[in-house]
Amino acid sequence: MNAHGQTHQDSRRIPPFLRGGFRPFFLGGAVWAMVVVALWILAMAGKLALPTHFDPLAWHRHEMLFGYLGAIIAGFLLTAIPNWTGRPPVAGSRLACLAALWLLARVAILFSTITGAVLAIALDVGFLVLLAVMAAHEVLAAKNRNLLVVFAVSLFAVANALDHVEALGVGVPAGLGWRLGFAIVLLLVSLIGGRIIPAFTRNWLTKAGEGGRLPPQMNRFDIAALAVTVASLLAWAALPDARVSGALLIAAGLLQTARLARWSGLRTWREPIVLILHISYAWLPLGLLLLGGSYFIWCIPVSAAMHALSAGAMASMTLAVMTRASLGHTGRELRADGWTQAIYALVTAGAALRFAAPMLPFDYGSTIAAAGTLWGASFLLFVLAYGPKLLGPRPDGKP
Repeated sequence: MNAHGQTHQDSRRIPPFLRGGFRPFFLGGAVWAMVVVALWILAMAGKLALPTHFDPLAWHRHEMLFGYLGAIIAGFLLTAIPNWTGRPPVAGSRLACLAALWLLARVAILFSTITGAVLAIALDVGFLVLLAVMAAHEVLAAKNRNLLVVFAVSLFAVANALDHVEALGVGVPAGLGWRLGFAIVLLLVSLIGGRIIPAFTRNWLTKAGEGGRLPPQMNRFDIAALAVTVASLLAWAALPDARVSGALLIAAGLLQTARLARWSGLRTWREPIVLILHISYAWLPLGLLLLGGSYFIWCIPVSAAMHALSAGAMASMTLAVMTRASLGHTGRELRADGWTQAIYALVTAGAALRFAAPMLPFDYGSTIAAAGTLWGASFLLFVLAYGPKLLGPRPDGKP
């Protein structure tokens, strides 16, 4: 039997759930997002004391950033690398060990006052370091050009460690770890979104027979927008009080607005699985403009800007990619059914309410609880609708 046939035969011996990184990490990440939101709401209401070395808000922020988003980055990266390199995917026992390490880290952090912070840090940072090593091995073996994404994961591990160190009271600049992690995720949204959104939009417009101009491929304008966005977010992470950071954030927001406008998003209104990519990305320039504007206009709430970027850009973009990748890589039609459209509606509504909470004439605590409920419901629907797809085999029988 040839090598290709042997690979397919071996893959059939692997349980479906461990045949691709998107399966355990997308499902596990979605479940963990629900858990984090539920525990945080209970902690904020004074009904639960979290046994972690983080304070409740810092734990919530850390686990959404390095826990949930760490899982989604792992799922995306391990699924994209075979497409980039032509090499077999990380699967089976290697994938199971990596997923188990991620899960152990989540439990160890939550109970770190009992198990000890050192163990929690070792597991948490170790997961990202191992992910970066595995990704680098695959990319280098294929002499692929996507080492920039591997470097971003490595820097994400450094940011994770800094966030832990600060929680232990060691003298590092306040908030540097989470701001650096935040910046890296937003840069990945900008980089990867800038690749896939115009490409998927071009494909759909061409297939649908839509006339008119198609979204351009990445060019010098996109590179300039990315460069300014990198500079602005790194300046904000390192110098959060400097007005030059605010000016750079505004410049990045304007360039990202122009970038999004070139992708013909309004023309995709008939195809929710494409439209949601544009809606998700729109939170990025909005958040950058508001965050930059808060340096110069006192009435702009910083929390509104931060939640436009987190609950908006990060969460809705990840769910948009998770649903699309889960359908495509399990051999299903790339179409948003009623469940999927409900996921998009709930995450967008939750993000909008959380973004607007500081500006609404309602009780703030009740408003963010309602926003968290809507936002968490989107992940619950993902688990219910996509869990069986991620756990089971492809309907076409392919490995």
